[in-house]
Amino acid sequence: MTNVALRTKSGPNILVRAIWYIFIGWWLAGIASMIAWLALITIIGIPLGFYLINRLPTFLTLRPRTREWVATVEGEMTVLTEHGRSQHAAILRAAWFVLVGWWASAVWMGLAWLMSLTIIGIPIALLMYNRTPFIASLYRY
Repeated sequence: MTNVALRTKSGPNILVRAIWYIFIGWWLAGIASMIAWLALITIIGIPLGFYLINRLPTFLTLRPRTREWVATVEGEMTVLTEHGRSQHAAILRAAWFVLVGWWASAVWMGLAWLMSLTIIGIPIALLMYNRTPFIASLYRY
């Protein structure tokens, strides 16, 4: 059995992403952050909130998430499966969200959006937006 890891990252080129950020991304990310957080504080809105949080980097600069795949050869067939990181126990993640995640994610996303308003802060904002799922619920990409 041979394992091969593949990383995929597709999306528009840097010029298209820069134009998107200048005209749409900076305000769309702010609105998406606000809607995501408002959804998180309602039980019925939690799935929508996490859906939006997972896409914040894309809203800001059209940057797609990096996906990792593992190819394994089983007999004569090659099987591709998406590779995810191991996660904390669900009860721990739920307790974190209830006690810390819901308010910490609001502060985190607010700071990320403020960082995104400066040229120097855009890379930091992207890092912060990429880590928002962890801040909210200890979810690891």
